[in-house]
Amino acid sequence: MDSVLPRRLKAARLHCQLTQKQLGLRLGLDENTASARMNQYERGKHAPDYLTMQRLARVLKVPVAYFYCDDDLLARLICAVAGHSAEEQRRLLQRLAVPEHPSFEE
Repeated sequence: MDSVLPRRLKAARLHCQLTQKQLGLRLGLDENTASARMNQYERGKHAPDYLTMQRLARVLKVPVAYFYCDDDLLARLICAVAGHSAEEQRRLLQRLAVPEHPSFEE
């Protein structure tokens, strides 16, 4: 199974109307390598480390989890929920009656 990360990275970049070079430059990459590095990430030739993914998420205004979620609907939900305040997120969890689970830390 192919990683969803390259596909999501490209989709988020295009949504922000950035070229690969522009995105690389916003990450602070060297002008001569910015486009090539982003191209490698989007083709899945190389995978960025988690800290780089955090920086990409900030620039592209999406949660880091969006890049790793293998379910398209859930990825959209992650982005939608992330756009709300913490209090609104808590209310949403209550409305959805999400049960307490030991692995869910607040």
